[in-house]
Amino acid sequence: MSEGRFHVRKAAVLGAGVMGAQIAGHLCNAGIPTVLFELAAKEGDPNGLVNKAIANLGKLKPAPLGEKAVANGIIPANYDQHLDLIDDCDLIIEAVAERMDIKRAVYDKIEQRVKDGAIVASNTSGLSMTGLADSLPEELRSRFCGVHFFNPPRYMYLVELIPTKYTAPKIMDDLESFLTTALGKGVVRAKDTPNFIGNRIGVFSMLACMHHTKAMGLGFDVVDALTGPLIGRPKSATYRTADVVGLDTMGHVIQTMQDTLPDDPWHAFFGKPDWLAKLIEEGSLGQKSGKGVYEKRGKEIHVLDLEQGDYRLSGQEPSAAVEGALRQKTWGERLAKLRGSDDAQAQFMWACFRDLFHYAAYHLADIADTARDVDLATRWGYGWKEGPFEVWQQAGWQQVAEWIEEDIAAGKTMTNAPLPAWVKAGGREAVHFPEGSYAPNSDAVQPRSALPVYKRQAFPDPVLTESFDQGSTIFETDAVRLWTHGDEVAVLSFKTKMNTIGPGVIDGIHQAVETAERDFAAMVIWQTREPFSAGADLSAAIPIVAAGKIDEFEAFIARFQNTSMRIKQSAVPVVSAVRGMCFGGGCEFQMHSAKTVAALESYIGLVEAGVGLLPGGGGCKEIALRCSRDAVNGDVFGQVQTYFETIAMAKVATSALEAKKFKLLRPTDVVVYNSYELLHVARSEARALAEAGYRPPMPENNIRVAGDIGTATIQAMLTNMLEGHFVSEHDVEVATRIGKVLCGGDIERGSTVNEQWLLDQERKNFVALAMMPKTQERIAHTLRTGKPLRN
Repeated sequence: MSEGRFHVRKAAVLGAGVMGAQIAGHLCNAGIPTVLFELAAKEGDPNGLVNKAIANLGKLKPAPLGEKAVANGIIPANYDQHLDLIDDCDLIIEAVAERMDIKRAVYDKIEQRVKDGAIVASNTSGLSMTGLADSLPEELRSRFCGVHFFNPPRYMYLVELIPTKYTAPKIMDDLESFLTTALGKGVVRAKDTPNFIGNRIGVFSMLACMHHTKAMGLGFDVVDALTGPLIGRPKSATYRTADVVGLDTMGHVIQTMQDTLPDDPWHAFFGKPDWLAKLIEEGSLGQKSGKGVYEKRGKEIHVLDLEQGDYRLSGQEPSAAVEGALRQKTWGERLAKLRGSDDAQAQFMWACFRDLFHYAAYHLADIADTARDVDLATRWGYGWKEGPFEVWQQAGWQQVAEWIEEDIAAGKTMTNAPLPAWVKAGGREAVHFPEGSYAPNSDAVQPRSALPVYKRQAFPDPVLTESFDQGSTIFETDAVRLWTHGDEVAVLSFKTKMNTIGPGVIDGIHQAVETAERDFAAMVIWQTREPFSAGADLSAAIPIVAAGKIDEFEAFIARFQNTSMRIKQSAVPVVSAVRGMCFGGGCEFQMHSAKTVAALESYIGLVEAGVGLLPGGGGCKEIALRCSRDAVNGDVFGQVQTYFETIAMAKVATSALEAKKFKLLRPTDVVVYNSYELLHVARSEARALAEAGYRPPMPENNIRVAGDIGTATIQAMLTNMLEGHFVSEHDVEVATRIGKVLCGGDIERGSTVNEQWLLDQERKNFVALAMMPKTQERIAHTLRTGKPLRN
């Protein structure tokens, strides 16, 4: 086994089912050519099955591919013809059906072809990893482990990494580092126990909810209202989650717990409820079959009612007692009120929390190294805002432990198994501390992993009590903070709601650039929380527009444009670090940066047309400039057409890869797969630009434009759309002005202009649109409802 650095130049995924195909897709998102294996088709093209799976990736929602062309990186293969494609793979992930015999049969096919140093991993969701390893040749066992992706693999942050008793420590370290940086995952190491950590705790929580739903006589919809955002859980809550995951999949996971955990004190509850078994039997499997716990009928959502034996209209709400309890400031007050209430819903809530705490504490030493692993696994794998131990600790550790013990003694808990001794040992008050989290097997506080990969995360996802170096403040206003970690790169962060851009942010950017030019080698614009920016703060401009102060409003837009140009013309490189939404003015700022470093999950767009405006902060100017640069054989309009559709339809790129396709990011901009590494990479890129002797771009004075002919062509297209009733008259007004600015205004085709000319065209048309009543209606409606208005 090689002791050098681990590189994945090529990967293979065995099994082209739902998970296997999507894992292959995400490997290709990361730029890794991946061979996807499936059984040979019995008729026709032997690759028929795998080709169908690849084609299906382009149809799935949410999209598993960052951009549809990514699928070209997947190499279709079948076991009968293409086993030689395994020979040069550095990573092989098996993702076939959850049966030992099927997995072992696949291993038999490939084990002699695995090259020295390659890692083989099984994407099992709960089978014994050591049991699988026992069937492998001895020379492969040390390079075999479990790697459990959560569905969908592109979006779910959690990956559980499970060693066997044979797995070499270096293999675990190499794979953890690869998964973290290359695939953008949050890795939790789990023990080789059934369902590992995330599903062991998460599925138990759902089973406890199901048990108490029946005991309290509650409806499925009211339970979902209780166990969703109200307590920091996803909107899908409990039963909608089961529908989304698939009731058959849910049943399989429950069956795994029943079959493999006979000695678990909660084993009596590891069975499919009668209603679940019946739904599975009749093929009502949830979202994928159109019917499960819930059924959509037209625009109405209906829910299964066990008393009626049929579906009824969904919509039951939490009780006043529950809402009152959860309005309390602390978890201690909330749980006390829930526990002390006679209300059935309140009792249900307390029982669910109590039994979750009880189960997590009882099994912590068996399934995980630390309390942190359990909390991060449930947060990252199930979308919980806080893990069970975080909630328990905030509620008062000893008080909650006493409540659980009282309920055990009173026979109220799901089992009478006692809390483990460590829970109350030494008057314990916490499991999370600034220096680490409690590890019951060593009876010590264990810090976070010291793997070098984590040095790339200045601000990892914290658990309770953790905090990280916030850097030294250079200056701070109500709108922005400029700070540094003690090196030559300054970092600018916005402080406004949704990081919107108003006068305070604009002034802050000018001050920050001036400071960076004077005292630093480079500057990064990075937000401490998503989004990068939701765009301009339109609410700040409404009073000016409403008062008809055209000159004042135009001066504000000019200042906005000047800010974009100040970023572009800065004497030191300004790098934008983008994650989450990057709309409107935020998109324009990153377009003017020396470089953008964008997380894969960035949603980038010039969306002003949606409120009846056009990009007015230099965005149209920058696009016209790019059209001139990219023109093929002098055909500027061919470039304008592509951009025009993107802007006029307010299209949003749903990944950084798609933003490159839309040309809102440049080919030289960097895509980062782990958003927690974004600041590290952006600072590195900024330093590299500075080290290379960065100079701002020369003023552009020969920008070729499509001119009047281009504008006329766009107008003709819009007239046809209006006559076909595809757009409104105001849509045409907005789109015409967008086209006019992109084509350079009222000027002959092929003319050359400078940047200021284009900025003037952009500003003039932006102001004209803003003063129109229909645009003002659109802005007001969007600010009020968050939705666009088509008028």
